[in-house]
Amino acid sequence: MRSPLRRLLQSSALALSMLVLPSAVLAQAPAATPAAAPEAKADDSNAARAKSQPGNNAPFWRGVRNSGEQQGTTSLPGAERGTLIQSFVQYPGSRYTTAGEAWRQVRNQWLLPYGGALLLIVAAAIALFYFGKGPLGGHVADTGRKIERFTPFERAAHWANAIAFVVLAVSGIVMAWGKFFLLPILGSTLFGWLAYALKTAHNFAGPLFAVSLVIVFFTFVRDNLWRREDTQWVAKGGGLLSGHEPASHRFNGGEKLLFWLGVCLLGTVIVVSGLVLDGLVPAWGETRAQMQLAHMVHVAAAVGMMAMFMGHIYIGTVGMKGAYGAMRTGYVDEGWAREHHALWAEEVRTGKIAAQRSNARPELRPAKESP
Repeated sequence: MRSPLRRLLQSSALALSMLVLPSAVLAQAPAATPAAAPEAKADDSNAARAKSQPGNNAPFWRGVRNSGEQQGTTSLPGAERGTLIQSFVQYPGSRYTTAGEAWRQVRNQWLLPYGGALLLIVAAAIALFYFGKGPLGGHVADTGRKIERFTPFERAAHWANAIAFVVLAVSGIVMAWGKFFLLPILGSTLFGWLAYALKTAHNFAGPLFAVSLVIVFFTFVRDNLWRREDTQWVAKGGGLLSGHEPASHRFNGGEKLLFWLGVCLLGTVIVVSGLVLDGLVPAWGETRAQMQLAHMVHVAAAVGMMAMFMGHIYIGTVGMKGAYGAMRTGYVDEGWAREHHALWAEEVRTGKIAAQRSNARPELRPAKESP
């Protein structure tokens, strides 16, 4: 009986030793340390950064930000298909930042506030002048004899350009400043429809303005060439303060400044920049930078032209007696011509310029010297 019992005890002791010995060995062995993560580097790819700092996608967003300098890869079409964020620039009046943000700063901090202030100042000055001094002219009595100041073709060219300009000006003002003074009154839905309709009208009036601008230039350029008398007219301020208008030819110095600076210079800048914004100029308007530059130039030139033409519209309507009738009917009285354009009236009287340049109307008599 001993032998089986002994074998049983020996087997139990052996089994117990096999269980205890590995635990003791493991307890005495040094603990294993986890593998160290790779150190993050500034030029890591996004995959490498995911290993060194899981969840940190800085390399990806750095690539997005720098895509203006080094384009990425995309399947989208377009000239800037690999540029998600533009490179850093500094436009006049902006900080050194991305081009999109720089454009936004110029628009919101300079063009809109100062452009709007300029238009309000001009409007206030016109109102003060009108209520303080009243309409100009009327010091020379009418004679009953008419001079054709504008032919039907000249009036058609002028009115086409004027109507297009008014549509562009009104729609541009609403698009630029409407959210400040119309949106709170109309609400977002109605203002959105109005802005959309005016933007469509803006797009259609633009080509009409461009074509009529060319016609106006060739129609009136000859009589707008600068002369010595125009310098004298400008030096005397057109007689606004003295009440006596200096002698001038068919167009005075103020009208010629408006023609060359407002119509020709600013008008051309507006047309070209507008065509770029519409994507109608080959190789231009394909990138955001080109669109941003065109927009800033377009708005600045448009504000300048509107400020100049506000004065022109005032003089041509309620600011000068007989001025609106000249563009509406084409004719002015001989007395009006002598008061406001004495040199032109004299040239008509002496026959250097015809008093009737279009098909004669029976009820009109050629101008002649007053008794």
